[in-house]
Amino acid sequence: MKKIILPIVYAMLGGFISLGIFKAIENDPIKYVVEQKKDKESKLVSYQPSAEAYTDFTLAAEKSVNAVVHIKTTATAENPNYQNPFYQFFYGPNNPKEFELQSAGSGVIVSSNGHIVTNNHVIEGSDEIEIILNNKKTYKATLVGTDPQTDIALLKIETENLPYLTYGNSNEAKVGEWVLAVGNPFNLTSTVTAGIISAKGRNINILNRDPSSGISPIESFIQTDAAVNPGNSGGALVNTKGELIGINTAIKSNTGSYAGYSFAVPVNIVKKTIADIIEFGSVQRAFIGVNISDVDEKISAENNLNSLNGVYINDLSNNGAAEKAGIKKGDIITHIDGTPVNDVAELQEKIGQYRPGNKVMTTVLRGGKEMEFELVLRNIEGKTELLSNRYSASKVKLLGAELEEINREEASKLKITNGIKVSKLFSGKLKNMGVKEGFIITKVDNIPVKDVEHFSKIIQNKKGGLLLEGIYPNGVKAYFGLGV
Repeated sequence: MKKIILPIVYAMLGGFISLGIFKAIENDPIKYVVEQKKDKESKLVSYQPSAEAYTDFTLAAEKSVNAVVHIKTTATAENPNYQNPFYQFFYGPNNPKEFELQSAGSGVIVSSNGHIVTNNHVIEGSDEIEIILNNKKTYKATLVGTDPQTDIALLKIETENLPYLTYGNSNEAKVGEWVLAVGNPFNLTSTVTAGIISAKGRNINILNRDPSSGISPIESFIQTDAAVNPGNSGGALVNTKGELIGINTAIKSNTGSYAGYSFAVPVNIVKKTIADIIEFGSVQRAFIGVNISDVDEKISAENNLNSLNGVYINDLSNNGAAEKAGIKKGDIITHIDGTPVNDVAELQEKIGQYRPGNKVMTTVLRGGKEMEFELVLRNIEGKTELLSNRYSASKVKLLGAELEEINREEASKLKITNGIKVSKLFSGKLKNMGVKEGFIITKVDNIPVKDVEHFSKIIQNKKGGLLLEGIYPNGVKAYFGLGV
């Protein structure tokens, strides 16, 4: 009997000891012991995961949903079947000349007095913009300004004391970091989804080059796997602190709905774009003055590089920032202000955060050696000054030209009393129409042009087509039809 009882007692005692050890571990699940072997000796190492290993999204979600709005737009479109005899035969003659188009998206409140940022494609072409807050209050919004090259637009509603999101720093955002996407997919207001940053500096070729100025878009998106669907455009991408780090812009899928890939404009670009629109009326783009490409295996082999990181300079603009600083064709840009740039998208994102006249330290590889140059960035006209609002925010920008007043000698020689001269041409409508530098615009739709500001006002108030009348320095008169 004794032989039977003792094993049972030992078994029960062992069970209680095991249970006690298990409970001790269960009550403190963060701390655990890892056995490592080195030089045939065993060492015990205690590991303490950070609190971030157990992420709580509730604070970030609470801060975000009240600062993200629902945007509804209304636009008027021409009816393609208006006065179509075949359509009228089958459906009757009472089809309207125009009809309304309605669409929806999201926006982010970025100031307590009603500034709202969204995507340009959300409000483009709209006649009316309606804002619905998370508390269901509704406001009519006015358009402050847009930048199609970053797909950002700024709206304003007239109210005060609104909840708003503070800016984070998209430069410091890391791949693998948790993020939330907040918006209104499929008209479902205040929807929050979670994911991680999958990649940075993505160029997916969804934005178009500006046809009037030839300016390339800035595509250096933050890629996430947070679920984003139609209606999320213009909504917030926030970190776990509830800081805005991007504006959700696009999805990549074969169906048009979420398939694991979504893209956001980095907030550092958004912040600079908004500040420019508020202060100047449009974005002050800065340029290095280079023709660039990614480093491929051929370029890497020719330059004895150890990696494919960096941006190769194919050519330089005359008197551009890079040429003025001493950078040469064939140099490889590796850093801007100490930050590595691995490809063209990253370089565009970095320079997109500066204005003309700003100075940046640029590191290049030349002959296997690193060299540093200080660049003074320039505007589209090749100057270091900020462009005045009358040029950058008006339809004059569409012309793609630098305009100036004519002097008395020119006027006397050509026997004219008024006019403005096309002193420099860029990619734009005037160049496409065949206008040459030196052309003096004397009339617009038979209205005598006094000066550049007068010309700008005339263009601003015109819709459709107009006629430019003028004269070249050799006395040859010319006429050009212009669509605005």
